[in-house]
Amino acid sequence: MYCNYCPGYCCYRLKGSVLHITAEDINRIARHLQIADGEVRKQYMENKYTFRVNEDGSCIFMAQDKMIKRCTIHEARPAQCLRFPYGNPCPYIEQEDLLEVIQPRVELALRNAWQNGATCPESKKS
Repeated sequence: MYCNYCPGYCCYRLKGSVLHITAEDINRIARHLQIADGEVRKQYMENKYTFRVNEDGSCIFMAQDKMIKRCTIHEARPAQCLRFPYGNPCPYIEQEDLLEVIQPRVELALRNAWQNGATCPESKKS
């Protein structure tokens, strides 16, 4: 499946898009992180229904030093993330205009991480 090699295109907020976080999502994430629901809300939520994002618009739970498998809470990710792309082909592959917006942001995030001392995951195997 393409998602196994995806750098997380759908994890970057586009203008007008919303990731709707439910109380069940918060509870699942809290248990995963071993903190209270209220602490998830305090540390990670932008408002009642969505996460904060990093400066580049990426989800606050994205690992910035990896090219793939970047979600740090993948096992506990919100239901909306789990269901995407809702039985349809990934819109980032199908729509060039979306890819043109997101790909530079992915590349910049990775470049910044590597310039700030992150190591390539493959280099840790030696």
